[in-house]
Amino acid sequence: MRITGGLARGIPLILPKGDAVRPATDALRQAVFSSLAALVPGATCLDLFAGTGSYGLEALSRGASTCIFVDEHRQANAVIQQNLEKR
Repeated sequence: MRITGGLARGIPLILPKGDAVRPATDALRQAVFSSLAALVPGATCLDLFAGTGSYGLEALSRGASTCIFVDEHRQANAVIQQNLEKR
């Protein structure tokens, strides 16, 4: 898994161990953000059930101004923090 576009393109994402998180594939995120490209710059985003934070990180990489990450699993929150520090 990696960021597929924007300033952080190519940065690999850390995944939590186990099967509690099922991250979206690179291709799926790329398709979503290709459709939303004009709306992302300057946007405020909410990444619910964030898991790895891949959607929010993708949005930030593509110019979103802010993203709020929400996940109930502690391990997922730790991974999101690590992924934020990598970008």
